[in-house]
Amino acid sequence: MTSLSIWLKGTIIDEVVLAILAVCALACGLWAAGHALLHKRDPRSALVWVTLSLTLPVLGALCYWMLGINRISRRALRWRQRRRRSGVDARLASRPGADFALSEHFRHLGDLVALGDRVVRNHLQPGNRLEPLENGEAAYPAMLAAIAAARQTIHLSSYIFDGDGVGAAFVEALAAAAQRGVAVRVIVDALGERYSRLTARAALAGSRVDVRLYLPLSKGAFINLRNHRKLLIVDGALAFTGGMNIRSRHCVRQVPVGEAAADLQFRVQGPVVADLQRIFLEDWYVAAGQLLDEPRFFPPLAPAGTAVVRAIGDGPDREFRKLEWIVMGAFATARHKVRIMTPYFIPDRPMIVALTTAALRGVEVTLVLPGVNNLPFVAWASRASYWELLKNGIRIFEQPPPFVHTKLFQVDDCWTLIGSANLDTRSLRLNFELNVSVFDLPFAATISSYLDQALDRSRQITLEQVDGRSLAVRLRDGAARLFSPYL
Repeated sequence: MTSLSIWLKGTIIDEVVLAILAVCALACGLWAAGHALLHKRDPRSALVWVTLSLTLPVLGALCYWMLGINRISRRALRWRQRRRRSGVDARLASRPGADFALSEHFRHLGDLVALGDRVVRNHLQPGNRLEPLENGEAAYPAMLAAIAAARQTIHLSSYIFDGDGVGAAFVEALAAAAQRGVAVRVIVDALGERYSRLTARAALAGSRVDVRLYLPLSKGAFINLRNHRKLLIVDGALAFTGGMNIRSRHCVRQVPVGEAAADLQFRVQGPVVADLQRIFLEDWYVAAGQLLDEPRFFPPLAPAGTAVVRAIGDGPDREFRKLEWIVMGAFATARHKVRIMTPYFIPDRPMIVALTTAALRGVEVTLVLPGVNNLPFVAWASRASYWELLKNGIRIFEQPPPFVHTKLFQVDDCWTLIGSANLDTRSLRLNFELNVSVFDLPFAATISSYLDQALDRSRQITLEQVDGRSLAVRLRDGAARLFSPYL
């Protein structure tokens, strides 16, 4: 074979290979662009991914496959199908409460009630009592006393559960309860466990306590789909919930102010405890593969107070974004006042529009946020939205240290939302959260007083202060906001 024929043959092969590679690259780009057009709800997001996929077919398609596909929805769909096949949803369905009518103070929130009835599986339950417990100094002794008094079952779920410090007292109390014959089940989120130097699982090893990790990291490095709920249920009759993990830092008078995290936990009694029990047992099914629905887990619960309550167990394996819908519905039905306290506030465009719409129609909207955040980049992203909110009449206050981890949402001094969720994408769309919707004037008055005290010690942020930020700070805050869907 002559050198010319060899050269011609090599050239033809090279051209064929290049043509095949070009066709494959084009196919990848077209696939990514088509997938984005079919599945991206936000047209701006779809336009970005289509443009990137067609201009940089291989790199764009790879980026889309890694970052653009919403695998949360896909996993959620598989989980919902598995739950339906197993009968968990039907066997742990919420029971309707007794007949009742909300008083005239809540009549203007009728649309919010109707929205909850449509998007939340759990029914409104009358006859409940909720008591706020401030910081670990009040909450932990009450929780430990309940554990010590348990006779049949203890169910505990926490995002973070340290095995040392104040957590050691819980480890000892849970192990002692299990030793005397109480069935003790504990769920700790697998990612949340990584925050602990000594994990509760390690501290409880060798005891009779059944400890399970929620979504173990051995099944995948899932940053999302985390169980952020905080819940303790004793004998199916007494519950504690809110935003407080089991950590020494919540005992604010016992740790340095720079390490402390102020928070509220709530003692709950009444018929709604049964719905909280169902939420725990659903999580237990996911974590342990055991369906527990025997009548002994649901003892008769007599009325304990005047609060009409709905438990909202939100997460991507349930009615998607239902907690976000409830929050938006509250903005829309408010007449006079909306007050929000949250440690992590990263609103998306729909939430900013809802907040400003409420303010522009005359509702007094107040945000109470930490002055010093334990996650600085979250604070930067949050402050990037200050200018637009202040410009439209929304009041913003920042609390002095210690860092305040409390999550409260109140409308017209009569309806209150408490629980584990922050006002950010991670809580409202990506993680499993537990919140409680409360229609009760005495409870609302207690929370309103707590908010008043917080405002008295806080610093109001003005438009002039926001405008006075240096260019470097504004650029930093704006850059942090670009990553808000992932914070």
